[in-house]
Amino acid sequence: MTEHYLFLKRTAYWILIISVFGMNNSYAQKNDKIIFGVRDFIDQVKQFHPIAKQAGILVSMAEAELLSAKGSFDPVLDIDASRKTFDGKNYYNYTNPELIIPLPVGDLKTGLENNGGDLLSSEASKGKSSYLGIELPLARGLVTDKRRTFLRQARIYKEQSEQERLQMLNTLLFEAYTSYWQWAGNYELLRIYAGFVEVAEKRLRLVRVSFQNGDRSVMDTVEAFTQLQNYQQSFTEAQIKLTNAYWELSNFLWQEGNIPRQLSEEYRPDTLNTISLTERLSHEELIERSSENNPLLLTYSYKLKALELDKRLKSQNLLPYFSVKTNLLYKEYDLLKSIDPVYIENNYKWGLALKLPLFLRQERGLYQKAKLKLKETELAMMLKRQETNNKITAYSNECRQLANQLITTRNLYQNYAILLRNEELKFSQGESSLFLVNSREIKLAESLQKQVELTIKYQKARYASEWAAGQLK
Repeated sequence: MTEHYLFLKRTAYWILIISVFGMNNSYAQKNDKIIFGVRDFIDQVKQFHPIAKQAGILVSMAEAELLSAKGSFDPVLDIDASRKTFDGKNYYNYTNPELIIPLPVGDLKTGLENNGGDLLSSEASKGKSSYLGIELPLARGLVTDKRRTFLRQARIYKEQSEQERLQMLNTLLFEAYTSYWQWAGNYELLRIYAGFVEVAEKRLRLVRVSFQNGDRSVMDTVEAFTQLQNYQQSFTEAQIKLTNAYWELSNFLWQEGNIPRQLSEEYRPDTLNTISLTERLSHEELIERSSENNPLLLTYSYKLKALELDKRLKSQNLLPYFSVKTNLLYKEYDLLKSIDPVYIENNYKWGLALKLPLFLRQERGLYQKAKLKLKETELAMMLKRQETNNKITAYSNECRQLANQLITTRNLYQNYAILLRNEELKFSQGESSLFLVNSREIKLAESLQKQVELTIKYQKARYASEWAAGQLK
């Protein structure tokens, strides 16, 4: 009777440990490790991970592209100078520095001339002179042209690059969150089976003592030893999974100087059992946020704007090239010395340029191609929006179902704990067997394992719905 009492006392102690462990997620070794929270982990990923830095480079490259496009409107200083002397005779000498200032439409030109020589061209003004003029397109290039289109597109690409950066960061953080909760779940499983191994070892020692005292049969020792081996095997499998998750998580850890960082074994993840199942947005809220600021969808919007500008440019090429240019001429270098009508009437130079392909096949083909590209992107955006909404809905539904399963599994755990305690009581009174006790105990262990697995899936589904909506930043 003494052995029965001792066995019951030890078993009750073990049940208390498992109950506290399962409900409050406490374990004897947890205080020996430093908590590495998910927030700290994500902050390090955003700050040091190479992909996060690559995403920043996208924005810098777009800014460089914008600077390059602005260069089309930079003033240009053009100097044309030539001289010919042959057999002691000065044929000609030309010196013509010119400043070209691009305007939103056309170009403003001003320059100086200093021409001389015995065989000077009849078109050239001998001596010193200056001019101020403008060149304007009157058909093709009037509404828009390459440099204006490229500048507007560069501004769009800069805004688009910011959305691409957010999309890269969104995907990176989703993978990081997934890796973290996989690590946390495997760590939890290891702790669970470590507790069961410890209890099984104590039980085996107790059964062996009872056997030696003649209170237990040899089959009870075999039963207790088999139970211990099962837990040891599960513990080993959990160790392997934790090691793999440990190295997977280390892939996301970097430090200053682009140096990979290995996760220290001194750290442990946040507990899984204290996670609230209500900390998530509904799929309606996620869809609404996605339609407003999902970087993937906004990227398509910017692509459409850029393609619309390209189509507008291609439509300009259907017009004839027709431009007018005029210069106001001055003697010496007295620019703007006199601008009265009489002076202008007698001191000017003007010209026209006209160019028109007769069939416009190349221009019409490029314009049709631009329209088709725009239509293709519109359809792709519609499809991506629908796919995104469906993903959000699917992940949100999965998250809700997993939350319900978690609640059910936690209730099952409580019931299995009650059944185990009752079976232990019956066993201590000789009305049950160690086999039935172990069977109840296995069910309890399976329910704890199921809780961990469901919690991992719940976290993945939760972050997957936010990832699909583009909200991980």
